Order: sequence, then structure tokens, then C-alpha cells
Amino acid sequence: MDRNSAIGLFLMAALLLIYLQFFAQKPKPDSAAAPAKTETAAPAAPNAAPAPLDSAALARQLGAFATAAQGTIQQVQLKNDNLTVTFSSKGGRVEAVRLNKYKTFFGQPLDLFDAQSAQLDARFQTTDGRTVRLSDLYFQPGAAQPVTEGERKGQRLTFTAAVAGGQMEQAYTLFDDSYEVGYSLRFQNLTSTVAQEPLTLTFVDHVRQTEQDRKQNRNHTTINHYLASEDHGALTEASENPEEIKVTEPLKWAAHKHDFFVAGLIADGAPFASGQFTSTVNLQDTTFIKTLSTTLTVPAADVQQGKAQFRFYFGPNAFNVLKDVAPGFDRNVYLGWGIFRWMNRFVVLPVFHFLEQFISSYGIIIALLVVLIKLVTWPLTYKTYESQARMKVLKPEIDAIKEKHPDDAMKQQQETMKLYQTMGVSPLSGCIPTLLTIPILLALFQFFPNAIELRQESFLWAKDLSTYDDPIKLPFALPFLGNHISLFTVLMTISTLFMTYQSNSMNPTAMQGPMKFYSYLMPVVFLFVLNDFAAGLTWYYLVSNLVTLAQQAITRRFVDDTKVRAKLEANKIKNKDKKPTGFAARLQDAMKAAQEREAQQRQGGNRPTPAADDTDAEPGTGAADVSPKRPRKTRRS
Repeated sequence: MDRNSAIGLFLMAALLLIYLQFFAQKPKPDSAAAPAKTETAAPAAPNAAPAPLDSAALARQLGAFATAAQGTIQQVQLKNDNLTVTFSSKGGRVEAVRLNKYKTFFGQPLDLFDAQSAQLDARFQTTDGRTVRLSDLYFQPGAAQPVTEGERKGQRLTFTAAVAGGQMEQAYTLFDDSYEVGYSLRFQNLTSTVAQEPLTLTFVDHVRQTEQDRKQNRNHTTINHYLASEDHGALTEASENPEEIKVTEPLKWAAHKHDFFVAGLIADGAPFASGQFTSTVNLQDTTFIKTLSTTLTVPAADVQQGKAQFRFYFGPNAFNVLKDVAPGFDRNVYLGWGIFRWMNRFVVLPVFHFLEQFISSYGIIIALLVVLIKLVTWPLTYKTYESQARMKVLKPEIDAIKEKHPDDAMKQQQETMKLYQTMGVSPLSGCIPTLLTIPILLALFQFFPNAIELRQESFLWAKDLSTYDDPIKLPFALPFLGNHISLFTVLMTISTLFMTYQSNSMNPTAMQGPMKFYSYLMPVVFLFVLNDFAAGLTWYYLVSNLVTLAQQAITRRFVDDTKVRAKLEANKIKNKDKKPTGFAARLQDAMKAAQEREAQQRQGGNRPTPAADDTDAEPGTGAADVSPKRPRKTRRS
């Protein structure tokens, strides 16, 4: 590994560490292997029923709506291949959602939420100043009716409540093979009893652990929202402090993202008027990993005129599914930001989905993805190898310059830059190709931990490629490693160390001293950094190292030192009288100016300091003349 390649490696490592620290949501392992069955400091159950009130108390509390405040709770379901949605007649609301095609990491049915962990509700103001919640009222469920829209077929369930001379109606529609539930809310003939204040929809969600890594599960759980102005916003995912966002402009949708799954509410008619989103974390709570709360307002006129049309999305956080749900809804899949998101969306994901059409093993798909990326970036890699070969050939001249000016580092640099110019060699050509691969590196850092395609997909000893592999479990926790050791990460580290050793031993221009030590230290550092990352990511880098070793062996057959020397000698003749231009000229001028300043400083330091009694003061000033006095002549007697 020559100096230029090392510079590229260290810059890449530094950028990666900065990215992980400030931009990436880094998952870490939690000591719990499964969700605890006991609760410590858990919040009160959201659907805990208050003590029943008598008719007089209900009348005082609900006024004209008290007639609908007594009844019997009934549960009704709508079901297709994807979802089982349970509704309660108390409030006529969604009470629980089960994803039929998914299970938790621990093999249990995957309930996106249930009556104990979440509550969907709505409240409104009456003309006499009361606040009424739909959960205060009992609705009568009708029989599920078949419904057809175009080629789509499904079922519709309607809840009604007769109150104050009018009627409240809530309707839910679930189409076959869909993760979306249509929802409409309408108040008929209630304009005299319902105030024109906006209605408020609320969704409180105590999120349960569904994945192996409790910390990652928590850090990937958040609330996203999308404005009518097509601007996306979100709460900070990895924060363990309370987070809150208030939005005073229209919104198109809001979504609770549970790592690999989403519960969202989309406005199909007029947008929501405003919204408020909060998240809190109680690290002592062993039942819920995070609490999310969404509040959305709907104009009362829309509800009274039948314009309050919405859709729920209850399903996987999969890009190819979400992109067809609503504008910007695919932003729930975090693919990085800027160029990294672009790389994942338009390069990595299409290639990944193309390969999975023909190959069932995702470990093999990842290996093929490595090969394809290495083939595309081969020209950049080849440029790096060519630069190493040129530096190897020039080593005798560089050593001669060091021997000629052993104590003058500035002169060494000047002569070395002149040599590079004469031979047509760029000192940056070895690290620039490496730096150009950084977008791919950081894009994949976001792709693998967030790709639901890898969830619960096993490969070799890894049970789930979307989280860390842990064949080596420790009875205690180690600093920075936790209570497990990822075997893919260990093998990746060993292959990186071997690659570094091979480069240092076979390349005469290899680094020496501290630089050589750091070249071995960096892979060890990444062992600790990546130990709790997705197994798919560390498997990718292991395969990448093996392919890189193969590339090096093949490239050495094409890069011949004799031919490289001949080319450099030709450049030497060609550039003999050529003056440096551009960056090279500015660099040479800067070095020359620095050398001149250094020479002046040395001359100033060697000049003798005149004695105080050998200087004359200028008359009237007291300032001493710094020039030496002439010796006085002795007067003869």
C-alpha cells in the first residue's frame, strides 16, 4: 500500500466515521435476546375503560350525544391475505392490525398494534362547549358488504350512531391483496349540535419490539409526515430524548414507522389542516421500546359535507410497495440522503430486485451485487493499481532525492514534485479513484439495515441478514462489542488485514513507521464499528475484499514494471522543457515562497547581535543605530 493509496484509505475511513457519527442511524445490540414479558414503568394501557357513568353523569358530560354513550362492545373483522383488521363498536374504530404474512423475529404473529398498545380516536367540539370523543360513543356495525372499484374487489364495513336528531357514519373498505384500508367519516344533520371547530384525529402508539436488536428496533422507529407543499419531515429517529414537531400548514399524510413496518394515515380528499407529532422513550420500560403520538386536524365542514376521505396503510416498509401508496410515501424507507439516496433508489434497488427474480438466496444475491459493482468500478481500481506501479518504479529516484537533501524537507518536496511533473505522474491519482467509490460505500451502509427484503432471510450461519449475526455469544458484555461477536465482521477484518499485509509486503513503496501501523489499526477499528451492523452489510464487505484480492492478482499480470518505466521515460523527454501549469504551478510557487521565507529566517537568526555600547543613538530620539560603529581614531599628541 503506497502513500497515496493510504491517504485515500484514511480519508475514506474518516468520512465514514463522520457519517456514522452525525448522519447515520447506527444500530447497537441490546442485551435482551427477546422482548421481556414483564413490564417496568410501562405506560397505562391506552384502552383502559373508565368506570361506567350513570345517565345523569353522561348527560352532563356529553349533552345531546349521551344517548349513544351506552351499549355493548362488539368486535368485527375485515380480512384479506395481507391483513386482519379488528374493529370495535366502542368508537367504531380500528382496534388491532395483524400482518398475516409476517412474524416477529421471535416467531410470534406480527401485530402492528393491538388494543393494549395503541389507540385511534377522534374528538370534536359541540355547540354548547363540550368535547366529545368517538370512543365515548357506541356505534352499530353493519354487515360487511362486497364492493368493487374497477378491477379491485373487497369488502366494506359501516358503523353508524344515531345522535341528536342526526347520524354519525364511519365506513371502512379493505380490498383484496392490499395493505390499505379506506376510511370515511361523515356527520349528517348535526350542524346545530357540532361546532365548526376542526375535528382532531389522534393516534397513540406504544411500539413493541419485533426485531432481534432492540436498540436498532428503537432507533429506526419514528414519525414521518408529508406536507401538501411536497416537503418531507420527520422526528429524529435515534434520539432518546422527547421529540416534537408542530405543523401549522396542510399535510397529505403522517406515518408511524416501526423499523420494517408502517402504520400511516393518508388524506384522499382535502389535506389535513395541521398536525403535531411527538415521540418519547423510557429506557426502563421492558414492554414498549418507544411511544409515538400523532394529532391531525380536519375541518368540520369536510366531515359534515362528506369530504373527509382517508386511507390507512398498515404494511411492510418496502420501497416498491410504498411508492404506489401516495406521493412521497416511499420516504418512509430510509435510503440515506442526497447522492446516497439516489444511488440506492436508482442503482442498488433496481439491481437487487432484478437479481431476486432469478435467485432465491439473498446471500448469493449480495455476492453477485459485489461482483457487478466491482466490474463497474474496475476502471477506477485499475487507475489505482497503475498509480501504485508508477510510484514503485519511481522509488529509486525518490530515495536519491532524500539522500541528496537529508535535512531539508522543503527541498525534498520541491524536487519530488518536479520529478512527478517531469515523469507525468499525479500525486493524487492513487487516492482519487478510491474516494470516488465512497458514494457506493455509504449508500450500502443505509441500504442493508433498512432493506425489508433481507428481513428474516437466512444465509450460512446468519439467521437474519437485516441484523447482526451472532454465532459467538458471550456470557458477558465487552466494551464496544456487546455480548456477541459477528463472525462475518471477524472474517471481513481478517481479510482486510491480509489485504493490507500483502500490499505492504509486495510493494517496495509500502508505508513505514507510524503510517504502516495505522494501516493495520484501521481494520481492527472497523471490527468494533461494524460488529452490530446488519449481517448483509458485513457479508458484502467480506465478499468485496475477496473480489478485490482477485482483482489485484489479475491486474498485476497487465501492469508490467518495464512498460511503466518506458512510459515514464517517454514522458520525461516529452515534458523536459514544459513548465508547470494550473495546480502544479501554484503548488510549486507556494513551496518556493515557503523555502525563501525559511532561508530569510535562517539568515536573520545567524546575524550577530550588536553590543549596547557599540551603537549610537540618534540625537534627540534615544533610538539606537543597529549598524556597528566605526572604530574611533586615536588622536596623536
